Amino acid sequence: MNGSDTITVPRPTVAPELLEQLQNLTEVERQVIVHCCFPATPFWGSLIRIWPTTYLIDDASGTRSQLVHSENISMAPYWTEVPPMKDFWFTLIFSGLPKSCTQFDLKELIAEEGGFCVRNIRRNATDVYRVKIE
Repeated sequence: MNGSDTITVPRPTVAPELLEQLQNLTEVERQVIVHCCFPATPFWGSLIRIWPTTYLIDDASGTRSQLVHSENISMAPYWTEVPPMKDFWFTLIFSGLPKSCTQFDLKELIAEEGGFCVRNIRRNATDVYRVKIE
């Protein structure tokens, strides 16, 4: 064999039904993690809670991602006391947003005043966010 000879290796082919099965096996459950900061107040006795009707809402399609878990905050009807003079952090975990989503809102849909709402959160590659609740 001289230097000008090349060896061509045939490219393997995989049956389409096998590719589909592999795709289904590798599909990962998507979740969105939102770390929330409730800013410090000088007052004693401040209370905070989250309602199960809290969603991430895709701006373009209106699709809602469900709250699936919360950390360091009580679920309504219970309350969590917020210490004075210290930012209070809690974490919310939601089901995945649509792949097409580029911007979304965090919204607590409740039948009373005082629900959380953080608008126009830009989507990132990690789907992990830090927001301030105002």
